[in-house]
Amino acid sequence: MLKDITLGKYFPGDSVIHRLDPRTKILLTIFFMVGIFFVNSIWMYIPLAAFMLFVIGMTKIPIKSVLLSLKPLTFIIILMFVLNVLMGGNGKVLVSFWIIRITQESLLRASFVVIRLVLLVLGTSLMTLTTTPIMLTDGLESILSPLKVVKFPAHELAMMMTIALRFIPTLLDETDRIMKAQLARGADFETGGLIKKAKAMIPILIPLFVSSFKRADELALAMDSRCYNGGKGRTRMKVMRFTLLDLYSTLIFVIAVVGIIILGRVFF
Repeated sequence: MLKDITLGKYFPGDSVIHRLDPRTKILLTIFFMVGIFFVNSIWMYIPLAAFMLFVIGMTKIPIKSVLLSLKPLTFIIILMFVLNVLMGGNGKVLVSFWIIRITQESLLRASFVVIRLVLLVLGTSLMTLTTTPIMLTDGLESILSPLKVVKFPAHELAMMMTIALRFIPTLLDETDRIMKAQLARGADFETGGLIKKAKAMIPILIPLFVSSFKRADELALAMDSRCYNGGKGRTRMKVMRFTLLDLYSTLIFVIAVVGIIILGRVFF
């Protein structure tokens, strides 16, 4: 069900990862995403995945809840795997049927792409699962604040990104409720061809769009009624501070990721 999707949700906790400064988590997430693209061997994803599982264990969030963040991308993951497998390549031929030709190289390439995508999603999901939307907003604004010198709307951009992220679970819950209401009225979303299934989604999309615009209007009205005027003169209830925990965590994280990349370059 859609309610099982954890994308954009926050899991309260008091783990080491939860206590890190949001700016540290944002920067380490970006570093991790960039570092993944420097790994040039599928075998080096094994220690990288093991390190990711270690970090997930430190958050004390159930592994099932973290893996549910992959649910919205299931179709894309499968599609990318199939396309890369069917693109063929050199090496030992494993399957050859009609125009289909699957080689050992194409299978490794497909696995390489899929594992990379999975690690990217899990890495970004950990940030949202362990950081509240408000702290994410403050962290993003703080990181982007040097750009204010060139009139860059750092606060507005951070606010928009966080609101969009925050409303993902809300829209998923709304979609789930609409689907249940339509099913109770005899709607059928499973049977029929592709065109029929697409038409069956119309009774879901229309009320979902109406509800989304209504929520956006209510949010804008609520912000206006509270005299919201952007980041100018804004104070924060929780002041962000870098601590020794952030320093040690950054050093361990960077050393681990860089070490894995170097090992991959040397031995593979």
